Amino acid sequence: MKTTEEETISGNDTKLAVPSSAPPTCTDPSCISLATVLVIIFIVGSLGNAVVIWIAGFKLKKKSVNTTWYLSLAVSDFLFCFSLPFTVVYRIKDDWIFGLFMCKFISFIMFLNMFSSIFLLVIISVDRCVAVIFPVWAQNRRTIRKASVIVSLVWIISAGISTPSFTFRTVQPHYVKQTKTCFNDYKHDQDHVIVVVFRFVFGFLMPFLIIIACYVVIIRKLKINQSAKTKKPFKIMTALIVTFFLCWIPFHIVALMELNHEKYDGSFLHVGQVIGVTLASANSCLNPFLYAFMGRTLRGSVLLFCRRLRMQSTRKAGAQCEQPPSPPLEKKDFQLLFEFLRTIKLYNFKPKKTAIKKHLFSVYVA
Repeated sequence: MKTTEEETISGNDTKLAVPSSAPPTCTDPSCISLATVLVIIFIVGSLGNAVVIWIAGFKLKKKSVNTTWYLSLAVSDFLFCFSLPFTVVYRIKDDWIFGLFMCKFISFIMFLNMFSSIFLLVIISVDRCVAVIFPVWAQNRRTIRKASVIVSLVWIISAGISTPSFTFRTVQPHYVKQTKTCFNDYKHDQDHVIVVVFRFVFGFLMPFLIIIACYVVIIRKLKINQSAKTKKPFKIMTALIVTFFLCWIPFHIVALMELNHEKYDGSFLHVGQVIGVTLASANSCLNPFLYAFMGRTLRGSVLLFCRRLRMQSTRKAGAQCEQPPSPPLEKKDFQLLFEFLRTIKLYNFKPKKTAIKKHLFSVYVA
């Protein structure tokens, strides 16, 4: 069944009715606020995830399985953040000007981010659970190469189950407004139900059931083993999962409610879609802060990177007046210095010039 409503947000499931008299420009406060929030998410998320990718992928000398997981999450979030400008322009102009392929591709990127993120969180939970239950086995068998293979499989599976965006997403001209709309065109109601339920079950419900099961096991083990080293990865994992849950649950609730849209007011569902998609987008810019504040290794690398930048800028600023550095003092230098001070005391602070010069020469010349 082809939907006949008039407006949608990029990445969402259907088009919900909005009065056709609305001007094709972003002048109302809600539109301006939404566009502003999306721009902030784009800037913060792109920069934050780019820093994580650069440090975890290129600057960290000691890589680990955990950094492989977090690097993949950062790549997923970075790709999604880079798709946000298209949505911002669409919201401002109320006109999809990027063509049919980009209409499909932007929605595809959103759900690729959703599936890859939740699948990686499941893998992180299972990995942490195995490391807690079988620490010796995990230490010997957990390798970066195996983690990279698992990450590759996650990306392939996530891309495969995100293809409905290419199947149902389309562009349709709006003859009254003289604009184009990007939306999901479900030929049958059953297609809509299958897509929404599949995304909820496999992209949210089942993964969280697995995560909860892992948490139960981990918490029981942590009561026995109170090692701080064991708890630190657990804290990062907890923060990531809670953030994902809070950011994506509104989206799925509204999508399920929309299956029976006759029972709800169209404006209410439209506002719910806006909030759901915005919160889902915000998840991609929050993760870098969780890595930085919760992860000691990455946080230390970020601080070291900033410190080196500051030192380089200071050196460049004072390069012209800077003197060559003196060689480091050794133990014998201090012994000579003490001997020289004793000589001064012996001569009642009136030492011979030759003695002073001799000792000074010994102290300052290597």
